[in-house]
Amino acid sequence: MRNSYFDPLRAYIDALVHPSARMDSVTAARHRAFIATRLLGGLLALAIMPLHFALRGAPSPLEAAVFAWFVAPPLVAWYLSRSGAYDRAHLLWTLSLAGLIAIVASTTGGIASFVIVWAAILPFDAALSASRRIILWSAAMAGTLLAGLWIAGAMALLPEPMAGSIDSTTLHLLATLSAALYAAAVALGAGSLARFGERVKKLGEFRYRLLAQHSTDMISRHGRSGTTLFVSPAGEKLAGVACTQLLGHGLFDRVHVADRPAFLNAIADAALCDREITLEYRLRRGSLGQEAGHLEPMFIWVEMHCHADDRTALDAEGQREVIATSRDITRRKQDAIQIEAAQEEAARANSAKSRFLATVSHELRTPLNAIIGFSEMLKREKDIGLDLERRQDYARLINDSGNHLLAVVNGILDVSRIEAGHFDVTPESFTIAPLAEACYEMMLLRAEQAGLDLELTVAPDLPDIRADKVALRQILINLLSNAIKFTPRGGSVDMSVDVDDRDLILVVEDTGIGIAESDLVQLGNPFFQVKGAYDRPYEGTGLGLSVVKGLVGLHGGRIDIKSRLGQGTSVVVRLPRNGEKQTPRASAVVEILKPRTPSVEGLKVKKSA
Repeated sequence: MRNSYFDPLRAYIDALVHPSARMDSVTAARHRAFIATRLLGGLLALAIMPLHFALRGAPSPLEAAVFAWFVAPPLVAWYLSRSGAYDRAHLLWTLSLAGLIAIVASTTGGIASFVIVWAAILPFDAALSASRRIILWSAAMAGTLLAGLWIAGAMALLPEPMAGSIDSTTLHLLATLSAALYAAAVALGAGSLARFGERVKKLGEFRYRLLAQHSTDMISRHGRSGTTLFVSPAGEKLAGVACTQLLGHGLFDRVHVADRPAFLNAIADAALCDREITLEYRLRRGSLGQEAGHLEPMFIWVEMHCHADDRTALDAEGQREVIATSRDITRRKQDAIQIEAAQEEAARANSAKSRFLATVSHELRTPLNAIIGFSEMLKREKDIGLDLERRQDYARLINDSGNHLLAVVNGILDVSRIEAGHFDVTPESFTIAPLAEACYEMMLLRAEQAGLDLELTVAPDLPDIRADKVALRQILINLLSNAIKFTPRGGSVDMSVDVDDRDLILVVEDTGIGIAESDLVQLGNPFFQVKGAYDRPYEGTGLGLSVVKGLVGLHGGRIDIKSRLGQGTSVVVRLPRNGEKQTPRASAVVEILKPRTPSVEGLKVKKSA
């Protein structure tokens, strides 16, 4: 930019503007214009005084009063520079100018004085303030001045006009010409301020639109009823539709039904208060019509910050339009959900650890107490005088307790090996019927002791399957053991074996206590028991179904569980019959659902307890 000789003067005037007025460019321009013209008036008086003294000699009292008045404009400018009170400074200026007109008019003919034309300048000069109050006060001062001069003249209170060397016609001409020049200067200043304000407004709107068009957040303007008046181009990316479809009630129609009251409340609160309102809501993305291939509409999470627009006028209820910025926070919400899930998982792990300690301590302490107690008695058999039969009973109890401890430890080791990925399955071809009959025979005595009917149903002509025989035996024994354990006396347990085109189907059904729906999702977790308390009526560590779940997963199969509290449980295990679906550790996580039990029509009853 080319330097100007007036740049130092402009910099000086800018420095005189009060800091409170520098925040707004239009207000700062109005302060600069006021200060500059008043300082110019003072400088003009200083420039005229030597010339006047040279041409006319010593000034008359009136001329001295006029020259003394020229101290007022710089003082008013200094007051505005120090206080920033533009309205009061302008009123002081109008009052000082009215006082000058009153002094000159009272000594030069009153209402007929040549200076009376300047009275019309008072309200006209106030137009630069853009304040209705100042204009009305200036007009009132002008009217009061004229009325006072007229009344004083009518009552002969004014002194005789002072004689001068310039005739009245020339004075009227000079006064009118100076008033016209001053009025022209005021009009030019008003026009300049208006043009400057318009440029600032357009520049602000341009910057606002530039920001709105290039912002990654959607910027929208809303009416008091929640209607959308403007949407930036980012709204198309956010909502997945053209911005024109979001105008009016288009955006509101895409807000999730459950979030619509909160959305309207946020807009209404922002329109009434001076603070920013923040809201998270769900927004439907895409067309409102049912999209092909989507059974449910797609919703994203949106975070909206809204506040009242101070530039808009208040409506009849004292509310303004609302400006809102919205952004997609779906990923953040998903992360929060994952963090919450991880925290819940950590809490479950901690609870599982507590259950593990409680369960294992219970399961280990009872047989250990028996082993220690009976072994102590055997050590003191001479003192006690145990006979052979009693010693054999004690040895059997010690053996049973030891086997129980071994079963608990083996269960823990199996779960640990499965979870660590160190449990290897070795598929081999074999016939499933003999294996199922062997498991049935093994559990038959326990069922008889529990007063239950145990039945085995095997489909005829079953083909050979390919799986790990040891793992499959453990699956059947654990399922039968659980069914017998949780079935009251007089109930029944049924096991069936069948195949279809792809899978081996093992079904174990009982008429036991059943499982509550809230507990179904936790079945298969290590050490979980429906009644996991110290005084639970059923023995066990809660590892049986967890081992079954892991072994089925290692075979690439799945478990389906259907149960109702007090009406029994049905467990369906499906394993690939050809062993081709054997997968690594990741497949150990299997689904536990509530499906329909597969049909076993055409199967035959093999044995019954």
